Amino acid sequence: MKSTLDNYFAVSEKSLQAKNTRLELISENIANVSTPDYKARDLNFTAFMTEAVSNASAVRTTNARHIEIGDGGMNFENAITYHVPASSSLDNNTVEIGVEQAKFGKAAADVQAAMGFMESRISGMRKALRGE
Repeated sequence: MKSTLDNYFAVSEKSLQAKNTRLELISENIANVSTPDYKARDLNFTAFMTEAVSNASAVRTTNARHIEIGDGGMNFENAITYHVPASSSLDNNTVEIGVEQAKFGKAAADVQAAMGFMESRISGMRKALRGE
């Protein structure tokens, strides 16, 4: 059974994990810029969060003796998209390095912002516990 604390951080946790996964995918794209037939991937954050929120509310337990369904794991597969380049390359690689570098910078800033938001929530909870 999930605690109130789990519920308090649930959306922020899913958001941070999704943003981190997106950053990893973009990093893989950059690392494979010279790999023939490599297909650049990205994470559709909106699609992932929509699915995560709907799955979280699909089954709720109402009694401590009820059994929770699912492991609460993160499934990013349905939200992964493949990049269609503006122009095709001779080796069928779809990574456009300039685009990926720009996405990496924005994704890194998004992760930092999500971390800052989590830190502010933790700080707010500490203040509430201290009665400040």
